[in-house]
Amino acid sequence: MVRRKGSTRASEDAEELVRVPLHAILLADSFAQKFRPITLERPKVLLPLVNVPMIDYTLAWLESAGVDEVFVFCCAHSKQVINYLENSHWVSLPHFEVSTIESHNCVSAGEALRLIYERNVIHGDFVLISGDTVSNMSLTQALQEHKDRRKKDNNAVMTMVIKRSKPSPITHQSRLGTDELFMAIDPYTKQLLYYEDKADPLKGTLSLEKMLLADNPSISLHNDKQDCYIDICSPEVLSIFTDNFDYQHLRRHFIKGLLVDDIMGYKIFTHEIHSNYAARVDNFRSYDTISKDIIQRWTYPLVPDVQFFGKYTAKLERQGMYRASDIGQSRSAQIGPFTIIGNGTNIGDNTIISNSVIGERCTIGSNVSIEGSYIWDNVTIEDGCVLKHAIVCNDVTMKSRAVLEPGVILSFKVVIGQEFVVPAYSKVSLLQQPTKQDSDEELEYADHSSGVVETPAVTGTVDKLNGDLTCRLPEREAWSTSEVGAGGVGYIWSICEGGHEEEWRHSVAPTPVDKLTEVVQAADDDLELSTQDSNFLPPSGELIPDSNSNVSEDDDNEDPRDDSVYFEKEVEATFLRAVHENVKEDHVILEVNSLRLSYNMTSADCAGALFYSVLKLALETPSSSNSELFKNVASTVTRWQKLLKSYLQSIDEEIEVILKFEEMCLESAKEFSALFSQILHLLYERDILQEEAVLKWASEKEGAEESDRVFVKQSEKFIQWLNEASEEDD
Repeated sequence: MVRRKGSTRASEDAEELVRVPLHAILLADSFAQKFRPITLERPKVLLPLVNVPMIDYTLAWLESAGVDEVFVFCCAHSKQVINYLENSHWVSLPHFEVSTIESHNCVSAGEALRLIYERNVIHGDFVLISGDTVSNMSLTQALQEHKDRRKKDNNAVMTMVIKRSKPSPITHQSRLGTDELFMAIDPYTKQLLYYEDKADPLKGTLSLEKMLLADNPSISLHNDKQDCYIDICSPEVLSIFTDNFDYQHLRRHFIKGLLVDDIMGYKIFTHEIHSNYAARVDNFRSYDTISKDIIQRWTYPLVPDVQFFGKYTAKLERQGMYRASDIGQSRSAQIGPFTIIGNGTNIGDNTIISNSVIGERCTIGSNVSIEGSYIWDNVTIEDGCVLKHAIVCNDVTMKSRAVLEPGVILSFKVVIGQEFVVPAYSKVSLLQQPTKQDSDEELEYADHSSGVVETPAVTGTVDKLNGDLTCRLPEREAWSTSEVGAGGVGYIWSICEGGHEEEWRHSVAPTPVDKLTEVVQAADDDLELSTQDSNFLPPSGELIPDSNSNVSEDDDNEDPRDDSVYFEKEVEATFLRAVHENVKEDHVILEVNSLRLSYNMTSADCAGALFYSVLKLALETPSSSNSELFKNVASTVTRWQKLLKSYLQSIDEEIEVILKFEEMCLESAKEFSALFSQILHLLYERDILQEEAVLKWASEKEGAEESDRVFVKQSEKFIQWLNEASEEDD
């Protein structure tokens, strides 16, 4: 069980905290369609995220953060959510109460909050969150800040949690697949003054009201903040929704409405987290990103090898592999890095799995290739199938040699015919594509199938919640073999006009290089047209302040886990996949280039990240002495020297590699410290580093402190030899 961090709250106002229990409202309905067709059959909060229903991450965090009672609001597929909670361990925990509020006709968050207001269950400050949020932050400071502000100003009705997240200058999206967010914040009070998540980057302009600038002497403009969708609210928030029936969406209507309302004077403030994690699963891309973050342990203690709710745990092995105890794996099968294998799963001969999550009780045949995919429970994948960056729901069958191209979604119980290739970004379901696109379409399916899908017999998991769908489907003979192949069962949903761009932007698959190239070219074309206007933002979307503009006091306190860290993780995962699957260097270079464009990194960043990955691989190869470790380094560097050289086109990039090596020796891989000079010499001999780079690095260290010259001193003989050789050449 997650430790109750909230039990050691600040001593200030301790009596008040005891007297007034802390409540939370958890919205178990997304009121959106981004996870269709899956959410037509199962609520989003019960979908597995690294083999655990999303709602369990949210409840585990609320319990650990010191929340006393959670009101779970259920609408679409409400019976499934209620049945799951009633049969879960959450209802039996001491000092943590979970209650449900059910509605059958709410179609927005605004309507949900108005209904909760009518129930009169909230009497103090509360946490507002959706059931698809993952976090490990402490609420103590944010809650105290909110209470302190409320004592001084009753109009301070909300504190919004934010986090630094620099968007891609190419796609204008965050790593979660959400649109670039522009915020204006008072750098001293942290009051939110402006919020825009639907800005058009191609226009190159951002409009601010003159009164906003006139009324606020200090404003910090940001496009590098992520809305974590965790809000600390006063009870007035519920009454504001009740008084304003046109408020439906939490951000688009409520936040923006309060920011422009100068009559009531309500205020929203921000609380920025730095070292903690908080993110919401908003679309398939964020599903992929947050899954990787969980596997790479950014969300600790909410990780696969810690039992934070009543499921099996998986054992953590080297290179980010997790395996449950009861699995059947052929000796010839290869399980790559950052992969999870669920309980009761069997894997056949010569099958390769990497960067993927495999659920429970799956049967995977021989010669299967699974890369970057999410396979849920009870899935059967026959021999010779290929899956790349796909989501496969419960009880799906893929017949032999079927192929899923990147971005494919297979909903529950779909059958893919033998040798059939499902095109990229396709969505396949047993349900025909709805002709209506109303926001409450999921409610209609839940109502029509309440006796079938919403099975009341739940045994603590969601295994049986899907139920038997065949009673409301056509007979097998009615299926067109052209849809999903001979013997296949399912409909391929069509992509609506103009929807192709949204598919690759929000997909679990990485953004294709050709798409990034198209976006860059379009941005260049728009820049040429915009240069006639002097008041435009650069195509990167970066807000350039005036020389005398105020800078937030936190600007120099950036989150150490910023995009550069995520970039290095992505490069490492790409490199390890190349190692385990014998991918050619040219293909690795193509993937790394795609990451470089997506994260707005330089060749020097690529060189440093690849060098780190190569040496980390050598370090993880078993060795019992420094001499054996050096041999591992030599063989690994020799094997991948072409890849390293491809990103070392200048002396500066070579120096970046040396600096990265120094950093590793001091922090993450101290085992290399004693071998620094030997490995430096090796890199020179393999033509990875030039003489000029080594000498320039050493000369730049001449004025440094002794602690920063440790490795220069260790390499003195080698540096002296290079100097003498250079003089002889002259």
